[in-house]
Amino acid sequence: MRAIWKGAVAFGLVNVPVKVYSATEDHDISLHQVHDKDGGRIRYQRRCEICGEVVEYKNIDKAYDDGERTVVLTEEDFATLPVEKSREIGVVEFVPSDQIDPIMLDRSYFLEPDSTSTKAYVLLRRTLEETDRTAIVQFTLRQKSRLGALRVRGDVLMLQSLLWDDEVREAKFPSLDERVRISAKEKEMSAALVDSFSTDFDPENFTDEYQEQLRTLIDAKLEKGEALDTEETFGESADDDGGGKVLDLMEALRRSVEKNREKKGATGTKAPESKTAAPAKAKSKGA
Repeated sequence: MRAIWKGAVAFGLVNVPVKVYSATEDHDISLHQVHDKDGGRIRYQRRCEICGEVVEYKNIDKAYDDGERTVVLTEEDFATLPVEKSREIGVVEFVPSDQIDPIMLDRSYFLEPDSTSTKAYVLLRRTLEETDRTAIVQFTLRQKSRLGALRVRGDVLMLQSLLWDDEVREAKFPSLDERVRISAKEKEMSAALVDSFSTDFDPENFTDEYQEQLRTLIDAKLEKGEALDTEETFGESADDDGGGKVLDLMEALRRSVEKNREKKGATGTKAPESKTAAPAKAKSKGA
């Protein structure tokens, strides 16, 4: 991995020099656009609308237009901003970790100690672990002032940029104001369905099926060209269990529970016993 930024975590008078690395990477298959008529590659050019010349990135500045006037901002202009010059990840406060709403999480970064002594880094990491706290920080990266959450992942300090409060939309849907009656039996069957799917999360059990199928399609087209047989490549699609019939909610829940238990039985996985399978008399007590 290559560090994308260097700086220091600062809380109080304590400075922790760090290198910052992107914690995630994109494995999507890279595709480009072509002309459907002759297969020629489509390329985009940055052309000046005044002189008509194709302009290289190094000769491009940014501008702001308020509708009447235009202000051009150069790289030198951006570099003069005080916050842009800062190489500090400043701790603003320490908060209980469960107060961070996952919807605010944006990009993730690993922090590596950038000093001959890792004592301050280890001290901060252990303190966050033992207090179950997350540090709320502010920093500047790639010409943008950011809010972040500094937490522990294994032996590493992880920095996750956060969306600003006004970047998170409020969910207001009229349909959510409708009064809906849910019966005790429906809740029982719904809980049984959840129970039949219950297990421990292991990310290694999941793969990007779209990318796998796309790779299969590409390989098949490389081998067979336009003579590709989709059914032969991917297999015939199975019909939906519902057979096109409209099921009521209770029937859909019942069939889903049965189908999932059969699936687990076929794969040798023991389906967890439903806690909702208690006699109706005992259940009605808490309903």
